[in-house]
Amino acid sequence: MILLFMVFGILAGVVLANQNPVNAYLRVFVISPYVASLISFSIGTFYIGIVTLLAGHQLLPTGTQIASNPWWLWLGGVIAAIYLTSNILLFPKLGAVQTVILPILGQVLMGTVIDSFGLFGAKHIPITGTRLLGVGILLIGMFVAVVLANKTKAEQIYKNELKKQDTPANLALWRLWGVVAGMLSAIQQAINGRLGQVVDSPVQATFISFLISWLVILVVTLVIDHKIHIPLTAFKKMPKWGWIGGILGATFVLMTVILVPIIGAGLTVTTSLIGQIFGSVLVTQLGLWRSIKSPVKRLQVFGIIIMLVGVLIIKGII
Repeated sequence: MILLFMVFGILAGVVLANQNPVNAYLRVFVISPYVASLISFSIGTFYIGIVTLLAGHQLLPTGTQIASNPWWLWLGGVIAAIYLTSNILLFPKLGAVQTVILPILGQVLMGTVIDSFGLFGAKHIPITGTRLLGVGILLIGMFVAVVLANKTKAEQIYKNELKKQDTPANLALWRLWGVVAGMLSAIQQAINGRLGQVVDSPVQATFISFLISWLVILVVTLVIDHKIHIPLTAFKKMPKWGWIGGILGATFVLMTVILVPIIGAGLTVTTSLIGQIFGSVLVTQLGLWRSIKSPVKRLQVFGIIIMLVGVLIIKGII
C-alpha cells in the first residue's frame, strides 16, 4: 500500500512539472510574471473552490477552527506565494541550474527535519542512520539528473544569465535564500497537510491555501506593477491550454495535502520532487506545451533511478 502512495506522490510531481511550461507560455502573452502568477492563482482558486462546493464542503474555516488552532496553520498560502516569487527573483541572479538544485536541497533537508521532530503536526518518523544514508543517495541522484545530465547546456544558460555579475557576497546570500526557499516549500506542504486534518477536508484546505496565496500575489502585483493589465492578444492568440496552469497547481497541492498525513512530509516532498524531475524529462522529450524539445539522456534516467533507490532506503523498503 505504501508503494501506491509513493507512486501517487510521484504523479503529483509530474502534474507540477507540467504547470511550469504552461505558466511560462502564459507569461509570454501577459508580459509581467506577477500578472501571470496572479492569473494562475485566480484560475486555480476558482477551480478548487468549485470542487470544494461540489464535494459538499464549505469554503472558509469556522471561527472556532481559526481560534482553536495555532497561527502558523494559516500560513501555507503565504509561503506558497513567497516561494513562487523567490523563483522569479532567483533565476536571473543564480541561473537555471542553481535555481533548481538549491531549493531541492532545502526541501529534502527540511522534509527530513519535519518528519524527525514531528513539526507542524506532521507524522513523527525518527531519524536513523539508514534514513540519512537514503537522503544522501537521493541528493546524489538529484545532482546527476539535474546538474550532470544538463551540464553543457546549463553552463551556457548560466553564462548568458549572469552577464552582469553580482558581488560574491550578494551571490552567496542569494544561494542561501535558494535553500531557504526550498525549506519554506517543505514547510508549506506540512502545514497544508495539517490544515487538511483540522478542517477534515483536503479539498477545503487546498482552497484556503490557494485563496490566501491569491490575496498575497494580488498585493504583490499591485505594489510592483501598480496595475493589472492583460493584453488582448492573450485572449485572442493564446491556446486554451495556456490557462490551465492554476488548475494543475491546485491539483498538485490537493494531492500533497492528502499524502502528508499518510506518508509524512519528508516522503511526500521527496516523491513529488522525483515526479517533478521525471515530468520535466517527459515534457522536454516530447516537447509538450510548445516547450523546447530535447531528447532524454542516459544520465537523467540513471539519476532518477538513484533517487528512487534513495527514497526506498529512507522508507526502509530496501
